[in-house]
Amino acid sequence: MNDKYLTVTALTKYIKRKFDSDPHLKNIWLKGEISNFKHHSRGHMYLTIKDEQTRIQAVMFAGNNRRLKFQPENGMNVLIKGEIGVFEPHGQYQLYIQQMEPDGIGALYLAFEQLKEKLNKQGYFDQSVKKQLPMYPKHIGVITSPTGAAVRDIITTIKRRYPIVATTVIPVLVQGRNAAASIKRAIELANEKAMFDLLIVGRGGGSIEELWSFNEEAVAHAIFHSKIPIISAVGHETDITISDYIADLRAPTPTGAAEMAVPSQTELQEKIIGLKRSLTRAMKQKAHTSEQQLNQMQEAYAFRYPKQLVVQKEQELDKQVERLSKAFRQVLTTKRGSLQNIEQRLVTQHPKSQVAQMKKELKQLEKQHTFLMKQIVEKKSAQFTNIIEKLTLLNPLETMKRGYAIPFAHNGEIIHSAGKVEINDKITVKLADGSLACNVLEVEEDNNGKA
Repeated sequence: MNDKYLTVTALTKYIKRKFDSDPHLKNIWLKGEISNFKHHSRGHMYLTIKDEQTRIQAVMFAGNNRRLKFQPENGMNVLIKGEIGVFEPHGQYQLYIQQMEPDGIGALYLAFEQLKEKLNKQGYFDQSVKKQLPMYPKHIGVITSPTGAAVRDIITTIKRRYPIVATTVIPVLVQGRNAAASIKRAIELANEKAMFDLLIVGRGGGSIEELWSFNEEAVAHAIFHSKIPIISAVGHETDITISDYIADLRAPTPTGAAEMAVPSQTELQEKIIGLKRSLTRAMKQKAHTSEQQLNQMQEAYAFRYPKQLVVQKEQELDKQVERLSKAFRQVLTTKRGSLQNIEQRLVTQHPKSQVAQMKKELKQLEKQHTFLMKQIVEKKSAQFTNIIEKLTLLNPLETMKRGYAIPFAHNGEIIHSAGKVEINDKITVKLADGSLACNVLEVEEDNNGKA
């Protein structure tokens, strides 16, 4: 009866022989997109080849991938030549890649680059818009899956480093069709509540498909417009998403985000101890300095013999009072003498007599002024008449009225010599009542042989 039942191993071997005997599966030409790419330390490459609906596990052993001229990456579209076989230990079929070459850029990778370029042009990545994280947060909101390892790592790290901070987990979907809307709504809700001063948004590691919700434009807008500072903690250190570019700070891992969010209580305690030591040292130094100053003051003469000092100061005060009284009396006597002298001068020099005397002097000065002005006018008139006569004699117009003329060259200069003109030169002859435009027909020489 038991002979009818096969073992799993026997069934797997049978299926493997079927695969191996099928010629159609020995020479497969396939195109698809790479995901879940891993390059093993031994040189083998493990990856998934997928299209919009289906995926298949694949492996490319080191002997074949050494000939590759490019480095395979997640999201890359490739053309593959290989064969289909069964991996017996797991009982699953997989593609054994013999040749591989790139076939453009994967759809997800292309979408990532396009959204990245779009948001960068809109200024979403500018450092100037990044918000400053609080140094000592009071309440941190953690937006992630409530069941993943990431949330446990974040909460554990925060409580270990800074246990006094309040932490609230805002549960969201982190992968799938509705994940982006869930994350967006959680960020907006946290801003509406206004109870957090810092948000951590993220999840654990995964493939590019599993992390894709953090590359959605809706999540990017929510992070950018958040009034609360946000730390992005998506995947592992090598995983980069759009959320990482827009967030105020990017953490390599969820644990790293928790470490960035809060200070270490151990470090704070050490800092407080150091400050306390510095303060104690400063206070001791201040007390020592004040004590020295107090000792110096106690040793001063005024504190050792206060009665003698008071008696001495009273004697000095008496002397100063006597000097002041004597000086006051001298000043008073001097002022009284000056006042008497002024009174005598006022009696002898009454203003009425001075006014009469001044009137006489004023009349005399008026007569002298009138006489002198008359002499000056007569003298200046004679000088003016003389100058007019001289100017009349020297006036060239008066000379020209007697039959003389002044020749001018074509440039307006006066011709002083016949040697300054040549035949056919145009000259102007200025007369008393007008001017003549002339052409030189001939230049004659005088008795001295000059032109």
